[in-house]
Amino acid sequence: MTWETVIGLETHVELSTKTKIFCSCTTEFGGAPNTHCCPVCMGMPGTLPVVNEKVLEYAVKVGLALDGEITRSCRFDRKNYFYPDLPKAYQISQLYLPIVRNGKLPIHTESGGEKTIRIHELHMEEDAGKLVHDPWIDQTRCDYNRCGVPLIEIVTEPDFRSGEEVIAYLEKLRSTLQYLGVSDCKMQEGSLRCDVNLSVRPAGSDELGTRTEMKNLNSFKAIARAIEYEAKRQIERIEEGKRVVQETRRWDENKDATFAMRSKENAQDYRYFPEPDIPPLEIGEDYLERLRKEQPEMAEAKMARYQADWGLPAYDAQMLTGQKALADFFESAVALGTPPKQAANWIMGEVLRRLSADGLEAKDMAFTPKTLARLIELVQTGALNRNTAVKVFDAVFADDADVDAYVKEHGLEQVSDAGLVGSVVDKVLAANPKSIQDFKAGKEKAFGFLVGQVMRELKGQASPQVVNQTLREKLEQL
Repeated sequence: MTWETVIGLETHVELSTKTKIFCSCTTEFGGAPNTHCCPVCMGMPGTLPVVNEKVLEYAVKVGLALDGEITRSCRFDRKNYFYPDLPKAYQISQLYLPIVRNGKLPIHTESGGEKTIRIHELHMEEDAGKLVHDPWIDQTRCDYNRCGVPLIEIVTEPDFRSGEEVIAYLEKLRSTLQYLGVSDCKMQEGSLRCDVNLSVRPAGSDELGTRTEMKNLNSFKAIARAIEYEAKRQIERIEEGKRVVQETRRWDENKDATFAMRSKENAQDYRYFPEPDIPPLEIGEDYLERLRKEQPEMAEAKMARYQADWGLPAYDAQMLTGQKALADFFESAVALGTPPKQAANWIMGEVLRRLSADGLEAKDMAFTPKTLARLIELVQTGALNRNTAVKVFDAVFADDADVDAYVKEHGLEQVSDAGLVGSVVDKVLAANPKSIQDFKAGKEKAFGFLVGQVMRELKGQASPQVVNQTLREKLEQL
């Protein structure tokens, strides 16, 4: 039997506000345990929550970018459950009147597929604390710093059929959120967390199977592997005559498998009721119109502009706009006078290579557009050849050191003196009579060999143009 995988996502996004959703405590990541909390976010008796207006603004901006319906009169609800990391024994969230409904996000997969993912809803809520397990002392402690940090939860319809589609959606969503400036989307810090709801059914069936929810997925690679594992696990159970249990499962990165955590709760289990301490939020047309005008240029629009204004290939435009910080870096370099194609080549080649090697994102690197622009200028003016420029780039990348100072200190200026190059060419020709014969016989590889020997003698600092021209002139004279 052929099986079909059906997937829906619940994505929690930590918003980049300076303070929490209902109090003035900082949202800064890290800090000593239990130093970023107050009586409000701890739910002490006699305290009242006050909505952070920036949270509402960010939620609406995301809703507009997802082409969703903004709920003009929305409210918060209490989600009641007890867990050690939830000091109030309830979470302030939204169930009945979420801020956004019926959005959509078009995606493109690497295999060339196109699809529009339906967004069921987007709602605002507060984050819980964090349990810290210490195996050395066999204790679990609570850090409440994260309590009250503002979140939006984006819930899709079960529109995904593969891990590839899921990853394409998450990459597109992350890009959208970063362009909007509402979140840094750092999965390693919990700023972007995704729960995967997955079921399987016979291909061609319209009936949904029993789903499981997978948590503890802290990277795109982990999500893809978890989807593959869980789909296979469910199919095997059904084919063995067993049933799939609706439950929440935890992904174990080390064991490459999912394990049951608890039975899957329903909305009734949480005893939702309207939050009595927060009045409904009324959203007017003037407010929406202002936010519409403030929406930034998104990746798709940038791609089109890069191709139209600067003649970049579609591939280059797509690579450069994948991260907002990378697009900003590129545009800054071009604004400094760097030819767009040259800037694009260096960024897609050397900059991305170093970011990957150093485990950095574009927004976290010290290297500046000004330094890149100067490096490219030195290559264009003939002061450095390309190979030497790459070495200089690697040397100055980490701390954005001064390019000119480094070149001068290490004596890396390109040799363009025709007389000096000529003397070295003479030396190389004298030492390689066989290569001269091969070249005269029409073997072009011999010329490349001789060029390499000249460049080696000049420690790679010679101008390739001068070397090629001088060598050909002297060979023709022989």
